[in-house]
Amino acid sequence: MSTEPTNQQPKRPLIKWPFSFAPSVLNPWRGLGGLPREAWLLSAANLVNRAGMMILPFLVLYLTRELGFSAGRAGFILALYGVTAIVAAPIAGRLCDTIGPLPVMRGSLLSSGLVLLLFPFARSFAAVAAVTIVWSACAEMFRPASLAAMTGVVPPAQRKAAFALNRLAINLGMSVGPALGGFLATVSFNWMFVVDAVTTIAAGAVLSLTAWRPDGAGAVNTKAAESGQAGTIFADRTFLVFLGGVLLVGIVFFQHEAALPLYLDRELRTSPAFYGMLFTINTILIVAFEVPLNMATAHWPNTRALVIGCMLFAFGFGSLALVASAAGVIWTVVIWTFGEMMLFPAMSAHMGDIAPENRRGAYMGAYTMALSVAFTLGPWAGVSLLATLGATVIWLVMFGLGALAAALMAYAAPRARILQPAAGGAGS
Repeated sequence: MSTEPTNQQPKRPLIKWPFSFAPSVLNPWRGLGGLPREAWLLSAANLVNRAGMMILPFLVLYLTRELGFSAGRAGFILALYGVTAIVAAPIAGRLCDTIGPLPVMRGSLLSSGLVLLLFPFARSFAAVAAVTIVWSACAEMFRPASLAAMTGVVPPAQRKAAFALNRLAINLGMSVGPALGGFLATVSFNWMFVVDAVTTIAAGAVLSLTAWRPDGAGAVNTKAAESGQAGTIFADRTFLVFLGGVLLVGIVFFQHEAALPLYLDRELRTSPAFYGMLFTINTILIVAFEVPLNMATAHWPNTRALVIGCMLFAFGFGSLALVASAAGVIWTVVIWTFGEMMLFPAMSAHMGDIAPENRRGAYMGAYTMALSVAFTLGPWAGVSLLATLGATVIWLVMFGLGALAAALMAYAAPRARILQPAAGGAGS
């Protein structure tokens, strides 16, 4: 072997990777193995629950076809569900802080499953309205409890990946539920209620596999805890600004269920099949990229992901004012889908970072309530704008709302993210 000295310098990598993406290019999913077992159980429960979710998407069709309700009455019942969800969210949050999120989730799944079994027996308008209120109150308590539970079992450094995994489970479930519901509706609406109820109760059974108490995976933000103990959520002005951003970007996001299909039908004259294909594109992108994207940007401060996510929504929906072809519409969907993949996990992770541990449920309840208000107001506002002022105006308004949401997020979120180690035993 030659012992002559060499003048060669150590080789430097030819490519300088953005993010911390390079090490996991071949297997961008491998980091998920480090998530606690409880995070996987929560995601599994969401998968099972959403795979059976078929009543809500077909509720108006059931009420008009099966029960003979007018379109106006059916729409009122759907609005009643949304209003009840707004009220249920903060109540669920307070319950989480009192008895813990796990009992709230179990109770929500089991009770809503039982209500669904009783739903077909309600035939009059008053009976349907009453059972819808009970169903919404039971079912919608699950959302803030699930967010609080996930925050409690996952350390701060892993929260973006955990919430991305949770959203992956939800989207996979939603890709099955409505499709199965459409098939069952052609056979019997009653079977939809039975299958939805059984899968909801089964999701509760999944959560019964564990008895963990999600209350200490991540170190508490001391500053947030001190401010949170000083008064009510309404005293936390920074958090209220953040909720304002959530509301605005939520209004923009929910146009994909309201103004967008109407715009495609009336302005671009596309077929319903094209609109359905957009959902398929959205789901495929989320399944393929959301988890790797959030793992690659896990070290980012939340502010960066929140602002970029809001701006992608702004550009995605705002660009509809400029496009006039099916291909153009597809590109806008790709843009705001990447915004969706960045924004929603980042918002959930940010909530986990700022919420005082002893009031985590209340903060998650307020966050969920803001999204429920956006879901209630957004479609109505979007369709009204489209009908009265036209397509160009509504999409420019949505661009403005998305940009304003980004500004609010930039103000409300910290510029740096302090990732503290998890408390001992969090993942056991």
